[in-house]
Amino acid sequence: MTHILLVEDDPAIAMSLKVTCKREGWQITWLDNASSVLPMLHSEEAKTLSAIILDVGLPDGDGLSLCQQIRHTSDIDDLKDLPIVFLTARSDEVDRILGLEMGGDDYCAKPFSPRELVARLKAIWRREQLLSQQSAIQSTSADDIANDNATNNMSGQALTFECQSGVWHYQPLNYSLMWQEQKLELSNTERKILLTLLQAPNQVFSREQLLNAVSDYPDHRLARTIDSHIKAIRKQLATVDASTDVIHTHRGLGYALCPA
Repeated sequence: MTHILLVEDDPAIAMSLKVTCKREGWQITWLDNASSVLPMLHSEEAKTLSAIILDVGLPDGDGLSLCQQIRHTSDIDDLKDLPIVFLTARSDEVDRILGLEMGGDDYCAKPFSPRELVARLKAIWRREQLLSQQSAIQSTSADDIANDNATNNMSGQALTFECQSGVWHYQPLNYSLMWQEQKLELSNTERKILLTLLQAPNQVFSREQLLNAVSDYPDHRLARTIDSHIKAIRKQLATVDASTDVIHTHRGLGYALCPA
């Protein structure tokens, strides 16, 4: 069953959304404050979530900042890519852009139709499903690399990669990835993305290929959230060496490491 987390402090809006979503056969978990969200995402119940509807103006916090926390909290790695749709009374273009740049996938400006919000969620999932199908038809090299990684992990074999950016060491037994002899503090998803790129440093990986390589359940994950993970990886790499451009963005195509 589709499970939605609704974070909204207005009971009237929350009740209207709950009724509409339940008509779709969706399960709804309603929270009316920001402070309850992260504890809920650490619970067993959160493992079934399909999306989050998040009000921007909450009585005890800012929905935009909360979204950023969700996207960058390492111990809820499996949920960091959940689609997030903002509910906002702000109609200014700058506020809408800011919400999307903070990690949101869509927004509905108040007042809004609950049916429109449901349609927006369905559109997000539909686009992601189409992207996944297109990716499956494309080159299978990303899947092959993911399988190679899984095999190496099972055998506990340490991996060494020599690239233009330097020497990398990965130890599957303790999930330790080191660059320039310094351990990188990465989330599980971020580590998988970087390992995928390291396996084929001359290949450009599309967002969809990277998503399929690192996620067991990519159907309800937005491929463009890969951008958020790449940004976090670059930030961590900069703590080791800010002068080296390790990951190159190929506009309209995807990402690759600098040539080997």
